[in-house]
Amino acid sequence: LISLMVGQVVDRELLLAGFDLNDDALPAFDDGSLQNDSPSNTTAFNLTIAGLNAECGKECYAIGIATALTFVAGVYQVLMGIFRLGFVSMYLSESVLDGFATGASLTILTAQVKYLIGIKIPRSQGHGMLVITWINIFRNISQANLCDVITSSICIVVLVTAKELGERYKHKLKFPLPTELVVIVVATLVSYYGKLNEVYESSVSGAIPTGFIPPKVPQFNFMLRVAVDALPLAIVSFVFTISLSEMFAKKYAYAIRANQEMFAVGFCNIIPSFFHSFATSAALAKTLVKTSTGCQTQVSGVISAMVVLLVLLFLAPLFYSLQKCVLACIIIVSLRGALRKFRDVPARYHVDTLVWVVTMSASALVSTEIGLLVGIVFSMLCIVVRTQWPRTALLGQIQDTNFYEDDLEYENLSTVPKVKVFRFEAPLYYANRNYFLKSLYGLTNLDPNLEAA
Repeated sequence: LISLMVGQVVDRELLLAGFDLNDDALPAFDDGSLQNDSPSNTTAFNLTIAGLNAECGKECYAIGIATALTFVAGVYQVLMGIFRLGFVSMYLSESVLDGFATGASLTILTAQVKYLIGIKIPRSQGHGMLVITWINIFRNISQANLCDVITSSICIVVLVTAKELGERYKHKLKFPLPTELVVIVVATLVSYYGKLNEVYESSVSGAIPTGFIPPKVPQFNFMLRVAVDALPLAIVSFVFTISLSEMFAKKYAYAIRANQEMFAVGFCNIIPSFFHSFATSAALAKTLVKTSTGCQTQVSGVISAMVVLLVLLFLAPLFYSLQKCVLACIIIVSLRGALRKFRDVPARYHVDTLVWVVTMSASALVSTEIGLLVGIVFSMLCIVVRTQWPRTALLGQIQDTNFYEDDLEYENLSTVPKVKVFRFEAPLYYANRNYFLKSLYGLTNLDPNLEAA
């Protein structure tokens, strides 16, 4: 989800800079500016305006935007920690988070479908991206690559079956099944020896660069462009981290401090931004894998980093022939957890269901950032409405007990003559004062004017 939010900002800035998102590279003019020969966009952008070298192309510009966004998000998180704003996580209810995650998952799934079936469609940006993308998919469905469709079908069946078996027999397994790794290795070998790219025109990953880019300070002028976008990114990144922290703190009986987590996530964004990394956050799948294998310290993170380092330095070229549809299958299957939230909707309280539906719809149909904002605002409005017009009742005593219940829901309740027990199911404040008086007088059959006289 964090990757999606960063990617949306990067794509928007690339478009504003005159790049074509559907082109991997752009030819250059003699003066160092980049030319776009796409019929839909014939603008040119001189990179010296952005403070970059003329040799810096589309990829370099995208990295600059991503690192600037990450740096600003980290600064926001550190400032929020300094001002003790960790409590903001309390305003994101479970319904808002679940709806947000599900809506974002639908967006991610939609973005992967074109790789799944091997078609080429323009990348949609802005509000309504999900709907526009599906329209383009159905318009070009006749161009689907049969090889990619068959490969995707096989990979999804294998991945889903392995995941279901792993969950069913996880108490018998000492470690999680490395299904994704096996699928990638087998698919790469089949693609390489079967020459799927040459014979069937199946899209493959291609050359993957190895090594590291030299460290660099994020561009200040880019920071100004993404300052607004970095705020929701900072909040979402922190909320996901604190949500997972609370989940496992409850499971293993230890306490966490939200402001301390805010500092940690903030510096995990600020420092890596100098090394061309983009925003980070806690990952549920990775956390579950580590806890299931008995990891308890940060040493496990060092081991994971060493494996990634090995891939970056030596193993990346081995995946040249890996089909893109295989990676799309892995991404889509990994979204099962968020998409399963649809099954939980009937069991939710009706107000929580409404919050979930509104948040999910806004996140999927408009944009993830606006979806989160809509979810928070709508959740707050629901609280206001529920406290402004709460449920009221007159209570009666259950015989031979000290308990009182609603006399409309229970029978044979006893009452004390000339005594009325009134229940108002909300805190009393200025917004519901009149409703409180109206309900009180109505249920007790009192006329305030007669009582005053």
